[in-house]
Amino acid sequence: MNSWVADYIAKQKAALDSIPVEQVAALIETFSVAHKEDRQIFVFGNGGSASNASHFATDLGKGASDKLGKRFRILSLNDNVSWMTALGNDYSYEDIYLRQLENYARPGDLVLTMSVSGNSPNLVKAVQWAKTHGLHTVALVGGKRGKLAEIADQTLVVNDTHYGRAEDGQMGICHMLCYAFMENPELAK
Repeated sequence: MNSWVADYIAKQKAALDSIPVEQVAALIETFSVAHKEDRQIFVFGNGGSASNASHFATDLGKGASDKLGKRFRILSLNDNVSWMTALGNDYSYEDIYLRQLENYARPGDLVLTMSVSGNSPNLVKAVQWAKTHGLHTVALVGGKRGKLAEIADQTLVVNDTHYGRAEDGQMGICHMLCYAFMENPELAK
């Protein structure tokens, strides 16, 4: 078991090393602009990525915002179970995020989605809708990249196809986004 753990850690380090530093810095700038322009930020995913989206919304909406004079306006679209199940039941599961964006989103707002495969139909449909309605789109994806990598305005790849390692890398990117503002509040000025 010791060798399996050591191997897992080595592969996790490689996944973290694959995170593109320049693209993370550019993403921090994207969030800085969204903050300055008082844009709404929408974040969502499925499964572990949904948990990461919720965690990220909490950290940016509370932790990072506590350090700034003005708060981030962020909403995790996967946190309203009754609305998601109503949309999935009455329309289709593929529409659970797109239909929420129809209610909330405005041109210039920001969408960030996370997916290891990059091919989840509900995420792809929501990002396509967002792009056609003037929102800026960001996808954090795993090594398979998928359709999201092709269509998002900004794509960051954690170059591993293992769900746990890719999701850990994506949460690492989200933590960097939050702590960039917590530890450098001048980014918001």
